This record gives sequence, structure tokens and C-alpha cells, in this order.
Amino acid sequence: MTQGTQLNSGTGKYRVSILAESAKNAKNTVHCIRPLDDSRWNEFVERHPHSSIFHSVEWLRALRLTYGYEPIVITTSPSGIALRNGLVLCRVNSWLTGRRLVSLPFSDHCEPLLDEREDFDAFTSTMETQLDLEKLLYIEIRPTRPLAFTGSLSCSTCEHYFHKIDLAPDLETLFSNCHKNSTQRKIRRAEREGLVYEDGRSKRLLDIFYRLLVLTRRRHHLPPQPIKWFENLIDCLGESAKIRVALKDRQPVASILTLQYKDTLLYKYGCSDVRFNQLGGTHLLLWRSIEEAKARKLRVMDLGRSECENTGLVTFKDRWGGNRSVLTYFRFAAPATSRGHFVPADADWKQRAVRRVVPVLPDRILCALGNVIYKHLG
Repeated sequence: MTQGTQLNSGTGKYRVSILAESAKNAKNTVHCIRPLDDSRWNEFVERHPHSSIFHSVEWLRALRLTYGYEPIVITTSPSGIALRNGLVLCRVNSWLTGRRLVSLPFSDHCEPLLDEREDFDAFTSTMETQLDLEKLLYIEIRPTRPLAFTGSLSCSTCEHYFHKIDLAPDLETLFSNCHKNSTQRKIRRAEREGLVYEDGRSKRLLDIFYRLLVLTRRRHHLPPQPIKWFENLIDCLGESAKIRVALKDRQPVASILTLQYKDTLLYKYGCSDVRFNQLGGTHLLLWRSIEEAKARKLRVMDLGRSECENTGLVTFKDRWGGNRSVLTYFRFAAPATSRGHFVPADADWKQRAVRRVVPVLPDRILCALGNVIYKHLG
């Protein structure tokens, strides 16, 4: 049976379908909760072995504060009992890029927290109903593990590389695992140059980070993310978020932003002044991050996703001696349609248009463009 309900939120109404194969089998009934209001979600994420920073209430709150995305979770667990599974999604409702559900916007990965295959089968039925009820372009899922899918929905995929470093070895071994003529040499060069390392969450460090970010995004012909996004990350994640800066004679040369969750340290954003790249500032910052992670007895350094075509970034991450795997994103659309197919960046006229104007825009206008456009891109 199928039943439609309305879920009210602070930013609008969300229609949520509840499907059941049998009224006597509650296990196959899909419910919807609001993770920012339901304490069960935070408790579930804390104990689940495959959860990440991107599942956390703090990350979801930063997404909502910055971009207005209201998160929802679909689960087979009814109200009043502890959650046993969950798929977290945000609605992106854009006049520019269309209406869809994404798990999750601006998140490298977001594993569906399921323990049984039949849970995902129930969720697939729910997604099919939602696509029809809300006339969505697609529903996108970004798992870390292979996703076995059967059903009538149209499904397209997009692959990214994903790098992680196992922090179990001692520091000497981790250093020796790095590329000798690139990574090791750059770390030693930064030390010889006397680069100064600073970290924290102060407004001063955020201002340094953001100035370097604007330089870097312009170099890549892209607008910067809104500074409000980084302010919200720092406010919402607290001590789990850290800005790290390398300076030469008080001149900022590189900066990264890392996030800690459970036993993992995530390298989420990096930027630099290209004039000083030969000094090895970014290499120094990542190595200091690894040293700190070891001191805190963390187990994993997550270097994040990379576009497969970005050979420079992929090579940079390969040379840290970690493991490279493939992240496969899935887009589900209504049967026999191509509306949800992934479009390469160079084939998307909107992205091409933005890339053309970025190099000639003043910083103030470039940042304003980022403030406007990113909420459409999640």
C-alpha cells in the first residue's frame, strides 16, 4: 500500500511517501524523520561503523544554515525505537539546475547506513514514488561501497577517485611510504625554508584561508564557496574543524581545512598562493596533520575525492603512499528518461559560461557570484 503524508520544516513542506509491502511486516515500511530534530539520528550515527562526518548533525546543520537545504532521513525504524538503518538526503530546489534529492550536497561521500539488502530494496521503492510525486529530476546517492541495484528506475553513474592513508604504521614508516622525489623532498624543503605553521579556528586564520581560496578558485576558473559556509562549518563543528596555515616571513603561502570525526581526519579544502608553491607549504600542512592524527591515535587520514580527469590532484594524493579506490555516484531517475544522467563539466553550457567570466571578475564580484551560485550546485 502507498500513503502520502506531509512533513513540515522551517523552510517549507516535504511530501514523504510511506510504502509497505505488508501491513503486518513493519520491517518493510519506510518512515521519514528530521535528523536535526530527532535525537535518534545522532545516537545512530555515533554507533554505526560506516558513518562519517558527512552523516553528522553538525555537518547537516551547516548545510541548512548556509544553503537552506533541509535534511531528511528515510528509515524502516518506526518512531519510539532506536534506528537500525537510515539514508540521509537533502532537497535541492533550484530554478537553475532543477529539483532533486541528494545524499549529500558538497559531501565527498555519504554511505547509506544499511545492514541488510532488503533495506535498500525498500528505499528504492520509496525513491521511485518520490520521483513521481515531486517530479524530481533525479535522486543522487554517493556511497563508499559498491551498491547493488535492481529495479525499474533509470540509473546512471559517475566515478571519482578516493584516497585514504592507513595511520597504523609509525611516523617513520608513513614518511618513507611517501614519494621520495616529490612528497618527502617538499616536506624537507618547507622545513629548510623555515615555513611557520599555525592552526586554529580564529577569524584571522579564516581570513587568511579565504584569501588563498579566492586565489586558487580563480586559478581554476571557478568562483569561491561562500565564506558563510566556512564560518558555519567552524561554528557547527567546533573543535572538530581546524584551519592550518603555512607562512613564509609572515606571508601566507598555503592553507588547508581539516575535519575530525571519530577515528578519521579529513582533508576537505586546500588552497595556496601559486607564487610560493615551490616552498612546499601544502605538503608541510598535510604532514603536520598526519603527525597530529598519529598523536591523537586516529586510524585514517581521508584525503577526499578527486575527479578522475584531474591528473595533477590525483598524482599529488597518490604520492602520499595511501590507498586509491573508486567512488561511484548513482543517480536514479524515472524509467526510460535521461534527465538524471551525469553531464561532464565541459559539456554543461552553464558551467562553461561561468568559467569564461571568472578570470576577469574583481574579487568582490567573484565572491558575490559564489554566494549566489553554490546553493544551486549541491
